[in-house]
Amino acid sequence: MSSATYRTLLRTPGAAAFFLTATAGRVGIAMTSLGIIWLVHGRTGSYAVAGLVVGGFAVAEALAGPQLARLIDRFGQTRVLPPTLLAHTTAVVSLLALVENGSPHWLMTAAGALVGATIPQLGALSAARWSALLRDDRAAGLPTAFALEALSNGLCYLAGPALVTAVGASSSPAHGMALATTLVVGGGGAFATQRRTAPATADAAERTRSGRSLLRPEFSAQVGVNLTLGLYFGAMQVSVAAFAVEHGAADTAAPLYAVSNCASLLAGWLYGVRRWRAAPHLQLALAAAGLALSCPPLLVADTLPGLGLTLAATGLAIPPILVLSSVLTEAAVHRAALTQAFTWLNSASAAGSAAAAAISGRAVDAAGAHGGFTIAAAATSAMAVLAAANARAERGRRRSPNPAD
Repeated sequence: MSSATYRTLLRTPGAAAFFLTATAGRVGIAMTSLGIIWLVHGRTGSYAVAGLVVGGFAVAEALAGPQLARLIDRFGQTRVLPPTLLAHTTAVVSLLALVENGSPHWLMTAAGALVGATIPQLGALSAARWSALLRDDRAAGLPTAFALEALSNGLCYLAGPALVTAVGASSSPAHGMALATTLVVGGGGAFATQRRTAPATADAAERTRSGRSLLRPEFSAQVGVNLTLGLYFGAMQVSVAAFAVEHGAADTAAPLYAVSNCASLLAGWLYGVRRWRAAPHLQLALAAAGLALSCPPLLVADTLPGLGLTLAATGLAIPPILVLSSVLTEAAVHRAALTQAFTWLNSASAAGSAAAAAISGRAVDAAGAHGGFTIAAAATSAMAVLAAANARAERGRRRSPNPAD
């Protein structure tokens, strides 16, 4: 029954073509940041320099992504994506050349920033296509489509880092970066050729209204949810690794992450095949509360198996939060700004993750891994409060509806 639900969705005319090509591109995207680390470290021998370059990449991706999405919403995916992919290829080639020639660190960082500024947000583009394709079947089809997107993203970020590491170890880091770029450009280029499912562009009047929709409280709440989720992710990355080291088993960090990821994939699969009666804003409040309630055991975990069980429990709540945030964003934002909206969610999550990595690093230095877990728990508590407040506000809006834009 579950497979039939996803199969039915992918049998929608044009759906499988854009979804599978976007997935191929996202594997490359998932490879890129780690590929930059291996590339720069392999040439300089310094993780500090590698971190500087990948930091430039991450900041540029978070800042430029929404601006690129704005152009896509205005001029269309099929017009903007090809030159973007060409620019991305040029940026990667420049980075490879600069690293190979041992260029100054600031030049490599600038090139890394150009790679981040030109990398396409294929997840946001794919989500926008689902919204356009299922416009007449929002209630039933969109949650399943966004669950499928979450599954694809999870699998890509499991496979991508492993693939770029394997290629780099067996040949050279430059080959890993070349493969990542080939997947991004090949998948993105094939995605751009799927013109039939591309969302229509808006006229000037619609663009004006769409810009206002990005200021709605409903959308601001989803940006906040993704920011706090990013804080959680960033804190957990540092804290789980620190916990493994504290217990003399640094090599168990990867299996611990895998436990959480596998639980998330299973939960995302199951969530997408059910039809839930509760309103999405209420579901989000419940899922956020569930994540917050599953975090306190992190603060007292003292064994690796105990931590693994807790991580599995926290992982179960992540996919519904991601899916519901996308559903609520799609409902709150004008269709002419959807790509921007989905990209802002990604940028908020990335900003939260970067901030939490720095904050939790200090907390771990001061109080051990449990200090970092405290940051993660605080982030989920803030998310739960925000989601509950938004659910309450949504009930008020339904009692006194405003004219839709």
